[in-house]
Amino acid sequence: MKRPEMTRPALALVALLAAGCERLSDVGRPPAMAGIENPTSDPNWRPVSMPMPSTQAPPPAANSLWRPGSRTFLRDQRAAQPGDLITVVVAIQDTAQLRNEMERERTGSDEVGIPRLLGLPSSFTRIFPNVIDPSRLVTTSGTQNASGSGTVRRDERITVNVAATVVQVLANGNLVIAGRQQVRVNSDLRDLTVSGVIRPQDIASDNTVRHDRLAEARIAYGGRGVINDMQRPRWGQELLDIIMPF
Repeated sequence: MKRPEMTRPALALVALLAAGCERLSDVGRPPAMAGIENPTSDPNWRPVSMPMPSTQAPPPAANSLWRPGSRTFLRDQRAAQPGDLITVVVAIQDTAQLRNEMERERTGSDEVGIPRLLGLPSSFTRIFPNVIDPSRLVTTSGTQNASGSGTVRRDERITVNVAATVVQVLANGNLVIAGRQQVRVNSDLRDLTVSGVIRPQDIASDNTVRHDRLAEARIAYGGRGVINDMQRPRWGQELLDIIMPF
């Protein structure tokens, strides 16, 4: 006996119920924090491939106790190898103001007539006397007006330090770093992630680097919890906003 297949509405209902049950499982509990793990074990992590210059042999340093590039007599204390830690100083102050206005107007009219077509106009006058004018069978007219305006004002400030891990050393010596920081306050969880490519010479003597020194920088600051839920519409409303055509 063939088993009945679930219809698409039934599958959508099951998906909605599953999402709701996931939310209900967190009732009365604070947001769960992620475990400490190797950043390269993330399925979304990929090795970085960028254009590399030709390799050059290191300059000779015969009969010298000082290693080229070292800031200490014994060894360089800055991050240089995969697994080393480095502090990224994130100090973002972004202010923008945009304004856009648009106005459009279009007017059109059309007339279509068939005075003579295979003798049919004479037949029209017999069936519909004094009603149809073959020279004016179709007449259309239309007017469209559209206007809009938009204003965007943004003022963002983020000042935070986050420790990142060197996950890859490129062929030219640049370092690929990735870091994540989670802070839970009561029932809200704040999540900060940072990643990018830095030059070793941009690392300060205290093993810190500014966020504006990161190439291909990816910085995300957000959170989840009770306050975040109050700021977001319900998942049912979000679904309706996606599927509603009007």
